[in-house]
Amino acid sequence: MKDSKQVQSQFKLQMPSQFQYLIGVDGGGTGTRVLLVDKDGKELARASAGPSGLMHGAKAAWESILTAIDKAFAETGMVTPALGQMAIGCGLAGVNNKVWADEFRAANPGFAGLAVETDAGTTLLGAHQGQPGAVIALGTGSVGEVMHADGSRREVGGWGFPSSDEASGAWMGLRAINHVQHALDGRSAMDEFAQAIIDFCGGSRDAVFAWLGGANQTKFAQLAPMVIEYAERNPKAHNILLDAGLEVEKMAHALDPTGIMPIALCGGLADAIWAYLPEQLLSRVTKPSGDSAAGALILVKNQFLKS
Repeated sequence: MKDSKQVQSQFKLQMPSQFQYLIGVDGGGTGTRVLLVDKDGKELARASAGPSGLMHGAKAAWESILTAIDKAFAETGMVTPALGQMAIGCGLAGVNNKVWADEFRAANPGFAGLAVETDAGTTLLGAHQGQPGAVIALGTGSVGEVMHADGSRREVGGWGFPSSDEASGAWMGLRAINHVQHALDGRSAMDEFAQAIIDFCGGSRDAVFAWLGGANQTKFAQLAPMVIEYAERNPKAHNILLDAGLEVEKMAHALDPTGIMPIALCGGLADAIWAYLPEQLLSRVTKPSGDSAAGALILVKNQFLKS
């Protein structure tokens, strides 16, 4: 992650006078992270709040973003100033749905500048600092994206849960709960991994049914930490992560069949998946140079700032 001096060097540009602050937003199905910088590009604070992926609706997304911004300003000892003094870049899950994206833009609560992109797009910008390359982002959901030297981009995955989001937290959780169903039915042996998930859901078969009745992408993703925890000693959990590694390899090949571009593995589950990647892929993947929130600041720079 870049320090404040590195962030400042990227944004020491000619800023329109109404922009006193820039905000980069990384908004997913589980949480929202914001990066606040001043008009000179100096990092002031980072903060987080609840989910702002657009599958939760535009109103809920803006509520989470504004909460995180308030927390960021509070970290600096300031009361949040008028939104008209700020430009904000938002990398959000669900922007591929044009209706959701239009609803979000229309609900702008008053920011002087608003730039909206997929969270995959801002992850790509942050990971390679706006330079050509590819990313595979693994969090609540998953997606891959590549940017070529001519600026053209292409996305792989990102079709949404439950039909897509391979190797994501929600994808892992769905497979974990399926193992629980088999164990409860006697279709496979009960083990400590299944029992841990049953306990998490309430401790009984009926509780699992009730949990499933309200389960969505975010709730399934809450099971991913247990998959990771048990993977070293439980074959079922171990195989879920091995399968996740294979799905990452498929995305990598689809993004860059030539095998020459750098591929940054990003997101909250990237480190956990690393040890389960196929050996041939390990020689190609890298750590990102910056995160999605930093990429959202690059988005703002590209749309509103002049060099």
